[in-house]
Amino acid sequence: MTSTVERGRFISVEGIEGVGKSSNIEVLVTHIENAGYEVLTTREPGGTPLAEDIRQLLMHRGDEPISGVAELLLMFAARSLNVNNNIRPALQAGKWVICDRFTDSSRAYQSGGRGLPMDMVNQLADWVHADLWPDLTILLDAPVEVGMARAGNRSEPDRIEREEHEFFARVRESYLQQAVAEPDRFVVLDTTRPLAAVQADVVALAQHLIEDNQH
Repeated sequence: MTSTVERGRFISVEGIEGVGKSSNIEVLVTHIENAGYEVLTTREPGGTPLAEDIRQLLMHRGDEPISGVAELLLMFAARSLNVNNNIRPALQAGKWVICDRFTDSSRAYQSGGRGLPMDMVNQLADWVHADLWPDLTILLDAPVEVGMARAGNRSEPDRIEREEHEFFARVRESYLQQAVAEPDRFVVLDTTRPLAAVQADVVALAQHLIEDNQH
């Protein structure tokens, strides 16, 4: 008699630059691991060796311009690799997956920011990952000027981080609209609060999902 492995849970963390995704993901992973689950942490674009190569193409500020459509297609090429070679196998093995950005970021950046049709993004999502969506999406939110000021203190900005304030305002608005449209999946956290308060909320969300998983 063979036993079936319970599918792991899938959590994505979203937000514009400078909202503290990395530090909050670290707390999230620690809490879930302490509860006894194995965790795969990944990011987009990226997550696999080839997908990380695509990330370099997307983030590098070269001489040749990258159109919005080319950017979107490269994002989904990397996502396809991450989903098929990383995320799905981990979930099927019972691991929990924490992903720094997923398709909601393409909706926000390439549709909201670049102005590409949302239907284009959604069609690619259907092709690349069909019914695979996060069980929980944590949207870390802050005004653009706050996020960009924080991001500016970190390192030299990449190609996308060099966009204008108005671009990121559109991205943030798209994220917030998505959260309103899918309240069962999204939780919005205000990251202008002290980091400890934000992290306490992140831990509480993880704990709720852990308890739900045990029932």
